[in-house]
Amino acid sequence: MSDSDVLPTSEKATVEPFPSNYVGRTPLLKQYFTTRSERPGVILLMRVGDFFEAYGEDAEIIAHELQIALTGRDDGGVRVPMAGVPYHSVERYIARLIARGHRVALMDQVEDPRFAKGLVKRKVTRVVTPGTVLEDAMLDSRSNNYLVAAVIGDPVAGVGVVDVSTGEFLTTEIEGERRKERLLEEIARLEPAEILVPEGVDAELIEAIKATCTGSVTVMPRSEGGQRSTSTDSRQLLLAHFQTQSLRGFGCEEYTAGIDACALILRYLRQTQMGALAHIRSLATYSTEEFMTLDSAARRHLELLAPMGDGGRQRTLLGVLDETLTPMGGRLLKRWIEEPLLEVGRIQRRQEAVEELVRDPIRRGDLRDLLRGMGDIERLVSRAAAGLANARDLVALRNALLRLPNIATVLAGARSEKLRDLASRLACPLDIVERIGRAIQDDPPAGLREGGLIRPGYHAELDKLRAVSADAKGYIANLEATERERTGIASLKVGYNAVFGYYIEVTKANLSKVPSNYLRKQTTVNAERYITPELKEYEALVLGAEEKAIELEYELFLGVRERVGEAAPEVLAVARAVAELDVLASFAETAVRHRYVRPEVHEGDSIHILGGRHPVIERIGLGGDYIPNDCHLDEENRLLIITGPNMSGKSSYLRQTALIVLLAQIGSFVPADSASIGIVDRIFTRVGAHDELASGQSTFMVEMSETANILNNATARSLVILDEIGRGTSTYDGLSIAWAVAEYLVQIGCKTLFATHYHHLNELANRYPVVKNFRVAVREQGEHIIWLRKLVPGGTDKSYGIQVARMAGVPLEVVERAKEILKSLEKGSAGVTRDIVDSGQQVPERKQKLQLTLFEPERHPILEELEALDITTMTPMEALMKIEAWRRQLKQGR
Repeated sequence: MSDSDVLPTSEKATVEPFPSNYVGRTPLLKQYFTTRSERPGVILLMRVGDFFEAYGEDAEIIAHELQIALTGRDDGGVRVPMAGVPYHSVERYIARLIARGHRVALMDQVEDPRFAKGLVKRKVTRVVTPGTVLEDAMLDSRSNNYLVAAVIGDPVAGVGVVDVSTGEFLTTEIEGERRKERLLEEIARLEPAEILVPEGVDAELIEAIKATCTGSVTVMPRSEGGQRSTSTDSRQLLLAHFQTQSLRGFGCEEYTAGIDACALILRYLRQTQMGALAHIRSLATYSTEEFMTLDSAARRHLELLAPMGDGGRQRTLLGVLDETLTPMGGRLLKRWIEEPLLEVGRIQRRQEAVEELVRDPIRRGDLRDLLRGMGDIERLVSRAAAGLANARDLVALRNALLRLPNIATVLAGARSEKLRDLASRLACPLDIVERIGRAIQDDPPAGLREGGLIRPGYHAELDKLRAVSADAKGYIANLEATERERTGIASLKVGYNAVFGYYIEVTKANLSKVPSNYLRKQTTVNAERYITPELKEYEALVLGAEEKAIELEYELFLGVRERVGEAAPEVLAVARAVAELDVLASFAETAVRHRYVRPEVHEGDSIHILGGRHPVIERIGLGGDYIPNDCHLDEENRLLIITGPNMSGKSSYLRQTALIVLLAQIGSFVPADSASIGIVDRIFTRVGAHDELASGQSTFMVEMSETANILNNATARSLVILDEIGRGTSTYDGLSIAWAVAEYLVQIGCKTLFATHYHHLNELANRYPVVKNFRVAVREQGEHIIWLRKLVPGGTDKSYGIQVARMAGVPLEVVERAKEILKSLEKGSAGVTRDIVDSGQQVPERKQKLQLTLFEPERHPILEELEALDITTMTPMEALMKIEAWRRQLKQGR
C-alpha cells in the first residue's frame, strides 16, 4: 500500500481557510460536525464506505501532515475541504499523525449500510492518543508504551503508570522536600508516550516535564459531569473499577496522591479507550526506593539504551546484552536495565537461575528453542480484552500458549528457586486454548466480515448455511455446462456482478438459439444477458445463506474473543512469567558467549573487580582486543585519581566499572575474571561535554549543573565517576574546582573514580589516605606514544596532548610552536600545586598570568572586563552580544 492509495480526487484545488464553527448542512456533514464539536482537541476521522474521511479544518491538517490530496465535498452550496485514507490501512496513517503530536478520534459505522434506513448510524468508538495505542503497527514491540499521570500533593507526590497494550497498571508515591525533583526523575526513567497532569497545576511543572521527556502532556480537568472531583471520588472510582471494598489488597490503601494519579488514568481511558479498561484488572504498587537511582545524566553517559553519538542500538548496553527471543522479554530487559535492584536476596535469586542455565546448556537450548518466535502474549490478549483483536491475533495467541506445557516440562527438576517459581506460573485457562483451536480456522482472513473465520463442525447452524450455499453454488457451477449442452451454444457463459447477480450471457451471433424461458436482463455491445426463474431461486439461496453465514461467523467470533478477554488477567500473569524466563535465559546466553562470570553481590561497601572489561567496547571491537583492568574501591581506597593522555582509555575504564556494577545489580553475569560488588544506591556520572543551547546553558554550565547534582545527592553508598571536571573554564579556575570537588567527595565518603588531566590533583593522595593515584600506562618511542590501556598505580605529570595533536595530523609548525609555549607556561605555573596544598582550603588567587607570553604586556580594558564576567550565568545570545560590543570597541580604538 502506498500513499497514492488515499482518497481519490479529480482536483487538488486550493481551499480557502475553513470556519471552525461550521455545523454542516447535508445530513452526512451535519453528523460529522456535530460530533466534531463534542471532541475538541482531536482530529475526527469518520468511516464513509471504504474510507475514513475528515472535513473542514481536520481535512486541511491531515492533508498537510500526511502529504495527501486535499479535495472537497459539496454541502448545500458550500465547498467543504475533504481528505481521507483507506479504512484497511488507517492504522498506518494514524501512527503518523500520533508521531506528529495529534490525537485522533475514530467515528465508525455501527450498523450495516445495507440495512440502514436513511443515514448510517455512526459513533466514536475510540480516541487514539500517544499513550493509549494498542495496534502493533503503532508500537515498538520491544518497548513499553507508558501513559503516566503525575500529581503533586502535600506531603507526597503520586505517580500512576499504565501500559494499555499490556494491561500493566502501577502506582507509587514519593515523599520529602525533593518530591518534585524525584517525580521528574521518575518520569524521565519511564520515558512515557503521554503524561497526564490535573488541571490547575503550575505551568512551571508542565514545562519541566516537557524538558524531561519527549512524551506529550495532556491536562485533565478536575471536574467530571460538571462536578469537581475529590480524593474521595478518586478512591471510589478505583473501588468501582476493581469491584473491591478496599484498596488494601493492592497495597495502596493509605495512598493519597497515588490514588488521585490512578483515577486520572482511569477517567482518561474511559473517555478515550473504553474497551481498554476491560483487561486492567489489577493494580500494583512499587517504590522508587527498591531500585538504584539512575538520573538522566547517568543513563545518557553510560549509554544504557541510546548511544551518545552515531552507531545505533549495538553501541548501547541494551544492544549488546539483548539475546531475548520474545517481545515480552525484550521489554522486560529494558526495564531491568533501568531498575537495578537494591535487595541482595532478589539479585541472588536471579543469579542462581542464570547460573543453572549457564551450567545446563541442554536445558537452556531447549528453553530458547521454545521461546523463539513466540507471539506477543501480553499485547495479543490485551487487544482481545479491548475488543480490537482479529482472528489472526487469536490464532497467534493460541499458538503461543500451546508452548507453555513444553516450557514447564523443560523446567521440571530445576534447582533454583526462581526457575521453579516461574515454572509454577505457566498454567493458563486451558479452555481458551481449546476454544480458539476448535472455533478459529488455522489461517483466517484479516477482516472479520469476509467469512472464513470459523472451523466446520464448531456450530451446527453455520454448517447448515454453508451446506445450502455450497449446494446452490454447485448447481450454478454446473449450469454453464448443462445449458451449453441443452441449447447447443458453445460460447454460453454464466457470470455474476454485484448489480444484477447471476446471469447467462449469449453472444449476439447465437441469439436465435436462446430458449424461450430465458428472460432478457441486460444488453451489452456484443452480447445479451439473461436470467431464469430457477437461476434466481438458487441465487437467493447462495446469497441469503452466505450473508447469514458471514453474520453468524462474526457473532461466533465475538463470543470467542470475549471469552479470551475475560481470561486476560490469568494470561497476562503467564506472559510476565515467560518474559522473566526469556530475560534470564538471555543473561545466560550472553554469559556463555562472551565469558561473563557470576559476581558476588553483598551488603558490604566495597567493589573489587579483577580483569574487568567494557561490555560494549569489547563487543564492537574498537581498537583491537580489549585490555582488561582491575578496580578496587573500599574503605582504604575511596577516591581514585586517574591520569593519562587522551585516548588512553580513562573514560572507558570509568564507564566499564559503572556498567559492571549495574549488571551485577540487575542479576546478570559481568565481563570480568571475578567481581565482588557491594550494593550501590546510586550511580552518578559526569562524563563528556555538551551544551543545551535550547535552555541557554553552555557546556560549562551543564558540567557544573551535573556536578552540583552529584555533590548535593551522593551518599556513602553511591558510586561516582567523574571525567575531566573543570575543563570548560580557564586552567586555574578549572583546577580549583576539580580540587574542591574531590575534597568534598572525600568528605561524603562515596566510592569515586576521578579521571583528569590536572596531574596537580595527585597531591591529594598525600593529604587524604583514602585517595589513591593511578595512571593509564603509555610507552614513549621518541616523539610517538603507544597506548597500553593498562591502569597502574601512581600518578603522572604529563598529558601528552602535543603528541596526540601530532598523531591527529596537526601541522608540524603548530606542534613545534606548542612545545615552545608549553615550556613557558610550565615555568609560569611552578609552585601552584604547593600553594593549593599549603592553603588547606582553596586555591589562592593567581599570582601571575598563565598566558602572559601570548599577549602584549599592557593590559587592555577589555581584558579586565572579560576577567570580571560571570560566564556561568550568560546565555549564548548574551555572550554573542558582548563579543559584538567588544568588536565595535576595538574597531573604534584603531
